[in-house]
Parts: sequence; C-alpha cells; structure tokens
Amino acid sequence: MTEVIVVTKAPEIERIEKDPLGPVSIPVDAYYGPQTARGIANFPISGIRISHFPNFIKSLAYVKMAAARANAALGDLDKQKADVICQVCEEIAAGRHLSHFPLDVFQG
Repeated sequence: MTEVIVVTKAPEIERIEKDPLGPVSIPVDAYYGPQTARGIANFPISGIRISHFPNFIKSLAYVKMAAARANAALGDLDKQKADVICQVCEEIAAGRHLSHFPLDVFQG
C-alpha cells in the first residue's frame, strides 16, 4: 500500500521588506512600507489610529492629488503616474483604504 502525504502551503500573511534599518515584516496586503510598520511597533502612544479621523485622511488625499496634478503639469511627474496617484486619492477620499492608515494619531 502506498501512503500519500499531501502538503499544503499556508498562504503568505506577511512580506519582508528591507530599508536602511534592515528587514521588517509587513502584512502581505498592506499598502504601506517599512517606516509605517516600524511606527506601528515603536509608537503606540494613544491607542487611537489616524484612521479614526476619516476627514483628516480625506484632506491628505486631496493635498496629494493636487501635488500630483501640479507636478504633472510642470513636467516633473509622468502623466501616467499622476493619473494613478489621483485615482487612488479619489478612492481614499471616498473612504476606501482606511485600514491602510494604521499609525497612532500622535505619530501619523
């Protein structure tokens, strides 16, 4: 009798990114990078995340969108990149992606 052993690989739940301070684990679906991951770990000051203030996040998205448009108009940012930035900023302003703003309100 032949024994069959099935080995399944668990789905990845985190990725490793490296920056000048070294490697850091980040959730695989996170839209942020090493600096934010370190901020989460090192500065849990109030326990209140910046994402609890969606109007503030919305304002940041509008500023980022305006900067992308201005830099594209000046020729300092590729139009295709500016369009993608503006699209994501519109999504953020509409209330999507709030979970990707995990920093403490006093850190963010």
